[in-house]
Amino acid sequence: MDDRDILHIAEGLHPLERKVLPLFVGEIGLSEAALLEKDPSLQPSHLSTALEWLLKKQILCVTGETTYETVSLTPIGKTYAQNLHPVLRMATDMAQKGEVTIRSLQQRTDMDAEEISNAIGCLKETGTATVRTGGILALVAPDRLALYERLQETIERLSEREWRVTDLSPEDRAIITAHHRKRGKSKGIFHVTAHFKRQYGKTAFFEPLYQKMLERMGDEEIGAVTPTLLKEGRWRGRPFRKYHIQSLPPRIGGGRKHPYKHFLDEVKQQFVSMGFVEMCGPPVESEFWNMDALYMPQFHPAREIHDVYSIDGRASDLPADTVSAVVKAHENGGNTGSLGWRYPFDVDRTRRLVLRSQGTAVSARTLSHHPIIPGKYFSIARCFRYDQVDATHAPDFFQVEGIVLTEEANLRTLLGLLTLFAKEIAGVDGQRCKFLPAYFPFTEPSIEMHIQHPNIGWMELGGAGLLRPEVTQPLGVDVPVIAWGLGLDRMAMVALDICDIRDLFSADLGLIRTKRIKPS
Repeated sequence: MDDRDILHIAEGLHPLERKVLPLFVGEIGLSEAALLEKDPSLQPSHLSTALEWLLKKQILCVTGETTYETVSLTPIGKTYAQNLHPVLRMATDMAQKGEVTIRSLQQRTDMDAEEISNAIGCLKETGTATVRTGGILALVAPDRLALYERLQETIERLSEREWRVTDLSPEDRAIITAHHRKRGKSKGIFHVTAHFKRQYGKTAFFEPLYQKMLERMGDEEIGAVTPTLLKEGRWRGRPFRKYHIQSLPPRIGGGRKHPYKHFLDEVKQQFVSMGFVEMCGPPVESEFWNMDALYMPQFHPAREIHDVYSIDGRASDLPADTVSAVVKAHENGGNTGSLGWRYPFDVDRTRRLVLRSQGTAVSARTLSHHPIIPGKYFSIARCFRYDQVDATHAPDFFQVEGIVLTEEANLRTLLGLLTLFAKEIAGVDGQRCKFLPAYFPFTEPSIEMHIQHPNIGWMELGGAGLLRPEVTQPLGVDVPVIAWGLGLDRMAMVALDICDIRDLFSADLGLIRTKRIKPS
């Protein structure tokens, strides 16, 4: 670097660089902490930026670097510090009560479903507890909890303050390694943070550059040219800061569609390309369209409050003729050739509002509005059901619903379509897709579709079948209708290679930017 280069750099120094350079005068080496102590007005982020610029310009150099790690508790770890690890919490209750039912443990509100399942599994695997007749879990060897008691000791020790990893015992370090939160994951008891400390020194170019900078200190440079500056003429007689054409522009993180939204759009495009027409329906439905029109009796257990979400209010726009035909189908079969469910139908109840619990409600609406025959329809419907949240269950989910109306429709047609959907949407072959007999009030025959996730195993995808005459005839349809309702969230888990259904709605930018749909 010659005098011309040094002058060029001095002319283009940023105000932050001009502020940092004098701190090194008379010093051999300084750390960031020492620099901040010398000039408290500097912001740590501004200092780091200025140091990186000066390193790149070879005015400063790194003379030493040390690294160390600290460990602290995650929010989950802090919960365990206050309330004990789930395994110890469960074992303590069992020691007090003698024995408890697995059902009562699963209904605990102080742990989530995954914690409860893991704790019960650990108690059984270690031989601490055993399962007896009637689903009773009994404590038989509490001395086998030593590993978890040692884990609890480490948790409580770290709850006091943040520790350097090197200050902990080998036993504590081994426990932290086994239970720390990995990058990008939300779960884990311990959080390990890496710290880097650098020592900065001057290069041979520091002194000549600093002298050049002092020579120009009296001139107030202009950085940004503004309309006010031009209008008032305050730019006259003042130097302008040099622009470096070689400098890299600031990195812009471009927007990207969420992977799950991209998957849903792909599904819609695939159905449209196969000639299906999209159906639509409201998320707040009456019990009539959500259940009654589907020949689901009013005494069906799915109508209990623990399976559907009820909404205040009553529907006022139900078609009287269709309601009358559905009432007859329920009470005595009407003109369907069936005996019906043989109970007095409550017309007032059918107007109650619920959050749509199944996409088939959209199909019922479509069938009652004179669909094209032959015809095929689909819908991507948001559905809501009361459910315990875990890796494969959520209280709200997307369901892809479909119907095909044609005289030639039969079970073979249905199985062929479902196999095609599994391949094209979820990306699974015939070896990882199977069908089992099932029962639904509105289809006969009925089947359940299952697909195999590469990490989780077999998952139920949804139900399908041929709609019964008690469903189609009251809605004005006289041809066979095949129908299906498949869980799109679980199909997306396979297509996106995700092991937890909650990750489909992740706000993790790293996952959103890198996740891609697996090719089918």
